Amino acid sequence: MILDYIPIFLVLIFSAIVGGAIILSSRIFGPYRPNKVKLMPYESGKDPVGSTHERVSVKYYLVAMLFIIFDIEVIFVYPWAVQFKSLFNEFGIFAFIPMFIFLIVLEIGFLYILAKGGLEWD
Repeated sequence: MILDYIPIFLVLIFSAIVGGAIILSSRIFGPYRPNKVKLMPYESGKDPVGSTHERVSVKYYLVAMLFIIFDIEVIFVYPWAVQFKSLFNEFGIFAFIPMFIFLIVLEIGFLYILAKGGLEWD
């Protein structure tokens, strides 16, 4: 059983060695001339304004939750919808009930974001 995983371990070890060698060789052979401008934080070509310890708006997290909800929905619903006809032929209405419960749970998350104003773009 463990012998079946030896090729995977060899590939992982080889990849780690090659990745480490590339990083090390760029550090050894590449130019390293730090200065004040190069060590500054870079934000979309603009000079940083203010402190890096500022609070992040809650809307940022609401948008992140919205993205995760839609992302999870697409990942699970699309393959289920593609196979729905064969699932329905085999399991009948029981092919629909688990996905219905899953969609209700996602809808609760969506309604939470809607109630908190996550869809109001100022």
